[in-house]
Amino acid sequence: MRPPFKWLLLMMLFPLFFQAQESQNSETDTLIFKLLRQDDKIAVQNPKNTYEKIKDINLGNKNSLSFGGSYRFQAESYINEDFKTTSDQDNLWLLHRTLVHAHYKAGDRFEIFGELNSSLTTGKENPISVDKNELNVNQLFARYRFNDQWNILAGRQNMRQGSGRLIDFREGPNVRLSFDMAQLQFKNEKTEITGFHAIPVQIKPFIFDDNDFDTNETLTALIWKQNWTERSATDFYILYKKENDKKWSAAPADDKRTSIGIRHSGKWNSFIYDNEFVYQFGKFGSENISAWTASLNIQKEFESQQPFNIGLKAEAISGDKSPGDSTLSTFDALYPRGAYFGKVAKFGPSNLIDVHPYLSTKLGSFDLVFDYDAFWRFSKNDGIYGPSLNLDFPPDNQQRFIAHQIGAVAGYEVNKFTNLELESNIIFPGAFLKESNNRATLYHFVLTAEFKF
Repeated sequence: MRPPFKWLLLMMLFPLFFQAQESQNSETDTLIFKLLRQDDKIAVQNPKNTYEKIKDINLGNKNSLSFGGSYRFQAESYINEDFKTTSDQDNLWLLHRTLVHAHYKAGDRFEIFGELNSSLTTGKENPISVDKNELNVNQLFARYRFNDQWNILAGRQNMRQGSGRLIDFREGPNVRLSFDMAQLQFKNEKTEITGFHAIPVQIKPFIFDDNDFDTNETLTALIWKQNWTERSATDFYILYKKENDKKWSAAPADDKRTSIGIRHSGKWNSFIYDNEFVYQFGKFGSENISAWTASLNIQKEFESQQPFNIGLKAEAISGDKSPGDSTLSTFDALYPRGAYFGKVAKFGPSNLIDVHPYLSTKLGSFDLVFDYDAFWRFSKNDGIYGPSLNLDFPPDNQQRFIAHQIGAVAGYEVNKFTNLELESNIIFPGAFLKESNNRATLYHFVLTAEFKF
């Protein structure tokens, strides 16, 4: 096991260097890092050091090249990971993720973005696909803009649709999700229409060994986003996913599923809202698909000497009513966030009802979030699914209540280059888990340090 101490030392020293440089930058310089680095805002007018020079290399004739990347370290620990007290239930492992990218722009019309990923783990005996990928191409795409409204994209990219409930690049897990795709987009001040056909990259653990262009699983989408005002928007979308030999609780079969959804989000006075409804239909083998989800997220902002927000999330996600009949009612969240209900990620978005109040505030330089989540099974005849939508707990009793979850997150931004975060969660088993002989209280802790450049 190779300790990450040298990386941590560099992360502590680099922010001091960059912090000194920040004060010297001119007011016209821009250096804003985004979750998806192709969306970074970079403009360095008068570079003063080697770092600033590689961030915005002027190639003449409005052409430019920029280099950057990030390193993320996570220490993750579970106690009673599967609600049991046996010796193999207490774990501690380290996760390391390095992303390095180059971004070439030819004027305002053409761009190429490429990004390599190396995601490693130490101390985890059986890493899963989202934990480890020694080296792979995370993104490599070209975009051409015909004019101010129309553009076309081809290649591999990370993407998020709307709130990330159905399509997300999975920032929580160690390995992001990528799609090989072709996309056409129309965009103006009020309207954004996107159509694409995509193949999810099947992750393998070693060097450049991912399964590329595996058409056993594909996703086709048409998404229309309408901005009614600067503070209100509605998304309408239709998604078609084909997945061969998919396994729910029964034998594998071909899953051909269409999702029709509407999402309305925005801000009204001091309230922030993000609500969504999705209905799914299609075929799973010889069964008809009829599934749905409704999601509510409302947040109230309080302006005071110590500003804070209080919010409520709630979801109803359908499960199978009667296994063995001609209808499958288990909702498929397609490609959701890996950490759907916090980084503890024990319950996935299928056959679930959850009520999730939370409070967020700022204390000095710290961003704090406290939340509580209660989980029930939607259908007593369906089990509990994990974040990868595998059946983790079969429906072996008729109890509905699953668990109480209490969480807290403390984040600290050292500067624009470095962020630190500590998250902890406690899950108290409910009647369903207890009757399934999963009685132990689960404890989970994650320490994250991320450096972007």
